[in-house]
Formats: sequence, structure tokens, C-alpha cells
Amino acid sequence: MADLKYYDVILKPVVTEKSMTAMGEKKYTFYVNPDATKTQVKEAVERMFEGAKVAKVNTMNLNGKKKRRGMVYGRTAAKKKAIVQLTQDSADIQIFEGL
Repeated sequence: MADLKYYDVILKPVVTEKSMTAMGEKKYTFYVNPDATKTQVKEAVERMFEGAKVAKVNTMNLNGKKKRRGMVYGRTAAKKKAIVQLTQDSADIQIFEGL
């Protein structure tokens, strides 16, 4: 397992219709480093976003999709996604404001 710093854990937010509706329940979705654990994701969110208190973290590994170009088959890169549930008294994450 690699030694990850908190700023290397979260790669980018997931902006989909489903993730936007979940923000009403204080659930935020991020793509994270595939080597990151749930505790590392929790620490990264609390340190990167001021006033955020994480209640729980759900993670899922997403396999790459099969793609074909002519006769050659391959796969896209695998990803890891984390859904972060904030506590009720926590501040909202500002990166999603105005979306």
C-alpha cells in the first residue's frame, strides 16, 4: 500500500444527475485513488474542505469497460468511487455550490 497524502486521495468530484440529487441528503461523490482506504478518504475530506464532518464513507471499485478499435480489444482504466455522507451539523462542501 502506497503512502498517500491527504491531497493525493481525492482525484475529482463526480458530477452526474444521481450524485447531484444525493447532495440534498449531504452525500457527495468523488473519484478517489484506487489504493485509498475509507479512513484515508474521511481524513482527506475533513482536511480539504473546511467545516466538513464525515459520518460515513462507502467505496466501490469500478472495473474498466471493454473497448474495441478495429480488431484490437482492450479495457479502459479501472476507477474507485467514494460516496461521503456528512453529518447534519456539518458545513456543505463549497466545490459543489452553484452546480
